[in-house]
Amino acid sequence: MITVNLYYTGTNGSARAFAEEMAESGVVSAIRAEDGNLRYAYFFPMDDPETVLLIDQWRDQTALDKHHASPLMARITALREKYDLHMKAERFVSDDSGLPEKDLKFIKH
Repeated sequence: MITVNLYYTGTNGSARAFAEEMAESGVVSAIRAEDGNLRYAYFFPMDDPETVLLIDQWRDQTALDKHHASPLMARITALREKYDLHMKAERFVSDDSGLPEKDLKFIKH
């Protein structure tokens, strides 16, 4: 599994407006319906009102590559430009072994 954290930063609320338009325009629903998408969710940092975090999770690199080649990317790019957003990305590949026993004591189920 591949997880990409995308931090969108703008000014005067533009990052939040971008996320709202992504959802209201149906782009978010279309991405969530793509084969291999496991999660596509926006979050708002408490200490930074000008940044939005997108957690974008895919089954594997093939699914992510198909997403990047899809027509949806042109719509996403246009909205990023419309709101003049800057981005930072972090990429994580999941460890199939799961959480170590010593870390599980910190997780409440």
